[in-house]
Amino acid sequence: MTLVSMTDMLRTANKGGYAVGQFNLNNLEFTQAILTAAQEEASPVILGVSEAYIPYMGGLPYIYGMVNTLIDHYGITVPVALHLDHGSSYEVCIKALKAGFTSVMIDASHHSLETNIQTTLRVTEAAHVLGASVEAELGRIGGREDDLEVLEAEASYAETADCVRMVKETGIDCLAPALGSVHGPYRGQPKLGLDRMKEIHSVTGLPLVLHGGSGIPEAEIRQAIASGTAKINVNTDNQSAFTQAIREFLNNNPETYDPRHYLNPAREAIKAAVRDKMRLFGSTGQEKGG
Repeated sequence: MTLVSMTDMLRTANKGGYAVGQFNLNNLEFTQAILTAAQEEASPVILGVSEAYIPYMGGLPYIYGMVNTLIDHYGITVPVALHLDHGSSYEVCIKALKAGFTSVMIDASHHSLETNIQTTLRVTEAAHVLGASVEAELGRIGGREDDLEVLEAEASYAETADCVRMVKETGIDCLAPALGSVHGPYRGQPKLGLDRMKEIHSVTGLPLVLHGGSGIPEAEIRQAIASGTAKINVNTDNQSAFTQAIREFLNNNPETYDPRHYLNPAREAIKAAVRDKMRLFGSTGQEKGG
């Protein structure tokens, strides 16, 4: 299976009443676990790469090469999109597209609405020439993701009118409106702005993206999907499962020195976590949905 963009994948998810998970790549084991879970669940999947992880993982061309090699190695046949998560500039989005990524997120939400729209338009024009999809963000999603941090006082909901302008003036393929979710662990009970989510989806007609999908109650996840969300980003839950599995193995086997002995159970822990999310999102069995 060759890599695909998110466009048809998310439109089909909207129509089908389910969501596709974006699971972030943090190393080789994460990539192996996510791809094999998607194949076993017959689920389309989005592999997210945050900007902070690009140098850690050896650069954009290496990440692209690793993903493609593993797709061939495991005989992956489900739709897979390779997506730049929270690209901070036009330049980094272009680098990702040149490296072979099939989708990019341009996050200019920290700028004025006008600058956000102008930057997003430039990225969208370039991406669409290459058949790639584009995600944009409006409002400010709180919390911390890798090197990106938005303080609680700086977080803000997306305005419906701004979302309409963004969609009409840029031609983006999906939109991430800030509506109460946060990156990283939640402090207290998350509460999503579901009414506004439904309104934004209704007036724009675009698949919506929910960032900070780790830690949101299952009932709210289902309500978000019913309100137009077709892409849900998950990373913290997988990182926690990975780390906990390693910690438990080393505590029980302090003499271990071969990394395979503790990385294998860690990979299986991610795989199980991803499988659970795919079933919750309703993407299991939707392999033809891309």
